[in-house]
Parts: sequence; C-alpha cells; structure tokens
Amino acid sequence: MGSVCVEELLGELQLFGLGYEEEEVLEKLVELCMTHRLSQSDLANELVAFTAAKEGGSLLTVEILNVFEHEVLNRKVNKARQKKDNRYSGIKDIHTIQGLIDVEDEEENLLDAYTTPSKGSQKRNITTPETPRSKRTLSTCSPYLLFSPNSFSPSSFFFPSSYSATPSQKYGSRGNRGEVVTSFGSVQDNSWSGRGGHGSSVKLFGPPEQSLTKSYKFMFQKFRDIREVLFWKIEELGDALKKHYKIEEFTSLLVPSQEPVTVLGQIGCDSNGKLNAKSVILEGDREHSSGGQVPVDVSELKEYSLFPGQVVVMEGINSTGGKLVASKLYEGVPLPFYQLTGQTEDLEQQMVLIACGPYTTSDSITYDPMLDLIDVINKDKPDVCILFGPFLDAKHEQVENCQLTRSFEDIFKHCLKMIIEGTRSAGSHLVFVPSLRDVHHDYIYPQPPFSCYDLSKDDKQRVHFVSDPCTLAINGVIFGLTSTDLLFHMGAEEISSNSGVSDRFTRILKHVLTQRSYYPLYPPSEEMNIDYENFYNYVSLPVTPDVLVAPSELRYFVKEVLGCVCVNPGRLTKGQVGGTYSRLNVRRQDMEEERKSPCIAAQVVKI
Repeated sequence: MGSVCVEELLGELQLFGLGYEEEEVLEKLVELCMTHRLSQSDLANELVAFTAAKEGGSLLTVEILNVFEHEVLNRKVNKARQKKDNRYSGIKDIHTIQGLIDVEDEEENLLDAYTTPSKGSQKRNITTPETPRSKRTLSTCSPYLLFSPNSFSPSSFFFPSSYSATPSQKYGSRGNRGEVVTSFGSVQDNSWSGRGGHGSSVKLFGPPEQSLTKSYKFMFQKFRDIREVLFWKIEELGDALKKHYKIEEFTSLLVPSQEPVTVLGQIGCDSNGKLNAKSVILEGDREHSSGGQVPVDVSELKEYSLFPGQVVVMEGINSTGGKLVASKLYEGVPLPFYQLTGQTEDLEQQMVLIACGPYTTSDSITYDPMLDLIDVINKDKPDVCILFGPFLDAKHEQVENCQLTRSFEDIFKHCLKMIIEGTRSAGSHLVFVPSLRDVHHDYIYPQPPFSCYDLSKDDKQRVHFVSDPCTLAINGVIFGLTSTDLLFHMGAEEISSNSGVSDRFTRILKHVLTQRSYYPLYPPSEEMNIDYENFYNYVSLPVTPDVLVAPSELRYFVKEVLGCVCVNPGRLTKGQVGGTYSRLNVRRQDMEEERKSPCIAAQVVKI
C-alpha cells in the first residue's frame, strides 16, 4: 500500500462501534495496514470479527492490536507460505506415507547400483545425528508392515509363525494361589461370594456434565489456560480453608511485614530437582499476591508434609518481602461424604472384585493370568468386577519389539471378548477403566473411556466403559477410581518432617482427599500428558468417596484414611510371576447420626 487514509479507517471502525483512547492506537493501525498490505476496509472487517469473538469491548488498545496481529494476521501469512510449498501437500494416510518411503528407497537403490562394493564389505548402520538411519532401515519398521493383517488362527493371533508363544513357566509353577495377603474389617463373618449382579445398580456419580463419557480433542491448550486452571484451584481450596478455619483475610506474600501474616498459595520447587526443605517456594494466588512467589523457610514448622502443587495456607513473618518464615501450616479439609436422601431401609450387600493389569506376564502374552481371573469370577460370582488397564501393556517386551502380527486394536478387542463372553454365565457387572499404559488408547489425562464395541442386549446392561479417573455409585456406595499410579508419582516428590504419620501411603492418600483431586501433583510426572481444560472439569473429587481405589506398582494395602477405605489391589502380574487382586463386601446402611463406613470387609488375594 502506498498510503493509508486514517480518517477512512476510523470511519469504518466507528461504523461498527469501535473506538480508541490512546494515540498510539492510530500509529499501530497504520503500521498493520502497511506491514500486512491491507486496505482500510479489510483491516476494519478483520478487527470487527476478532473483537466480536473475543468479547473484548468497544475500545481498542495497543495490547489488543498486538494480540490481533499475532493470532489473526500472522497466521494468515503462515498459511499462505504453506500453500506455496505443495511438495507433500494433501492428506497422508498409512498407504501414501509408505509409498513415499518406497520411492526414496528406490532412489537409494539406484545410487547403490553405480557403486562398486569392496569384496567382503558389509554396510554398518550408524544412527548418530550427523548420519541418520537409512530410510531403507526405516521402511522395514513402518507402521504399514507392522500392522498388516494376517489370517486368524489361535496360534498365530499374537505372534508370527517364527515365534513360539509359550506360557510363562514361573507363573505356571507358582504355589501360593488364593492366599490372602492382607485383610480389613470383620472378614470372618462374611462369605466371599456374590449373587452375580442380581439387584446391583452401577452408574456414574453426579450430573452428566461432570462425567467424561467420550473422546475429546487434545493438544490445543495454551499456557495461559493452564495458568487459569491452577489459579481456580488455589482460589477454590483457599475459600474452603478460609471458611473452615475462620480466617478473616489473606495477605499478599510479597508485601514486607514485621507481624505474622496469613497467606494462601501453592507449594512449588525453586529448581528442576526434587523438592526438599531448602527449595520450597510458595506461589501466591491471583487476588492477593498477583501470582507472585516467595521462598519459604520451614525450619520453624513443628510438623509438615508437602509436595509440589499442594494448595496451603501458611502463617508466618515476611520481614523483607523476600522470604516467608513459616510458623504454622493449615491442613486441608476433605469434602463431605455422600448421603442418600429418602432412604428407608438398608440396601443389599454387594461383593466387588477389583483387578488391575497387566493381565499377562512379562515373558509371555498368552493371557493365562486373565483366564485364571475369569475362573475366579465364575466361581465366586461377584456382583461387580472393576477391571483396570492396561489390557495390552505398552511396556510389554513383545509390544515394544513389535512381535505381534495383529494390530493393537484387534488384540484389545480379542481381550475384551475373552472377558465378556467368559464371564457371561456369572452375570457380574463389568467396569472397564483405561490406563495410560493401554497401547491402543488415547495417551492423555483425563483419559476418555474405551469405545463401546458391539455388544449384545444383555451385555449392554452389565458392561460399563468409564474414564480415568471416575466416580461410581454401586448401590449407593461411592467408589473413586483412578488407574494412574498417583502413589508412586506423589511418593517420589513428597517431603515430610514430624508429620505424626509415619506411613507415607497414608500421608499421600490424605493429601488426595484434602486437596479434593484425583491428581493434585503439579508439575505432573514426566510420563503424564495432562489436558488442563478437561482436568478442571473431570479430575476434581465431587465428594469424598466411601472407597478409593488407587492401583500402584507399590505394595498392596487396604487402609482407612479420614473415613475413606483406600485400596491398592496391586497388579495381577508382577514381571514373570503372579500378582494380586482385591475383593470387598460393601453395603449402604440406613442413615444414622454417626456415619459408618459402607465397606464391611476387604481382602487382597494372590491370583
């Protein structure tokens, strides 16, 4: 553009109710027209559409124009550049990608034809950054070849004909089958057999909008959205602590004070290493501290248990504004338990079986442990079976080495078919909870449920696909379920001193309940991919559950924490040997003045 008529541009903007107060806005508008070669009317149209979508008001500022340039004008420039380079344009599927690899492979073979190899010479694969792996080598490991369908037969379903799928010898020779390794409650008065789901009600707890029931698009979150979620969490828990402890007002943690002050914030670490007593920082809330942070001296605290991401209220002195010397730590407050309204009589007792994958040993993928579990289900006829993934473990040796001839999806469907058809005679309700180690499923947290495959009419009544995490109501008893190994993740980051609770598991579970979240750790473990927009909606605890199930690689247990019975059933297999599963007897009792746990008894049993 040669020149820009400012009056004409302002007239266009005023026509749509857009004005300005700063003189710098005029200079920025002229700059945008000149830089991006836009006419006055084109720029006005783009600005009107942008401000309407953003609901930014009727006054333009330089900051708004900068955001407009970044999000609208620069993106159009990038799209125009991409259209110029159409060498690999168009949608690529597995066949077209394989075709491109084959073309490059032929070109490489053509060049090789003009060279004279020395006698006895042998090419050596070098995979340094300077000399990347040959495309010929890459093509042999392409997804198209790995997942090519083969004719089905029982012996070749999982492996090529050259591989022998033999059962694990260590697993087959175990001698402690059915051994009870830990118990909870009045076990001697209970019979460990159910009624096969008769009279059982299994449903998601809470309003439908608070339950994740289908897949969603991820990898679109922005840093400011993540920050917004973290501020919301601090503010919500801060309000609960303020009300419970009757705190008058919070103070900014950045303002110097010679008197004790009460501040609200989130625990963080001042480096990339593990949290320790010398690296604790407190990141303030938005309302009082504008998100600022200050180091914390915890040496004067009589007792504490801290982890990154924990929302706390601290009392202490910040004489310089540069360090808070904490003298008191306010513990979190759990949510109330769910109470049935209008209940006149006790609901019937339910037997619940809980198992967590892997369902194969590490040296075989014949699913023998799963078949043994199916035998247990048919024998005991539990009312509800809660089965956590992974069903096809991403960490399994045969999966990592690509020794399977079927696609991951096909193997998973075959596994589901084994469970559903194998337990049909028992009649038990089946609840499938996905895991981040399920190799065929979305690797995102919160994790959507498995897709609903073709089920018969009867199976649809008893098969339930739920998300990770989720909250279930089983005949009025509230179960909190998560397959994520939060015990391991939080145990690696938590620090404590004279906390009064020597058991680390109990401390971590107490944090989960008082922080009111299935995953309160921030930053999360490196193996976690978290979508924070959906994290806020689906990872918060709606109530304190009657039973919290948190499978872990760590040692199995059943223990009561703040009135909630917490269960780690262990994993069904541990390497090449058998693992454990859990069984519970629960019953929602009539409302009384004093609450009693609905979990009557629980056991952890060797498979």
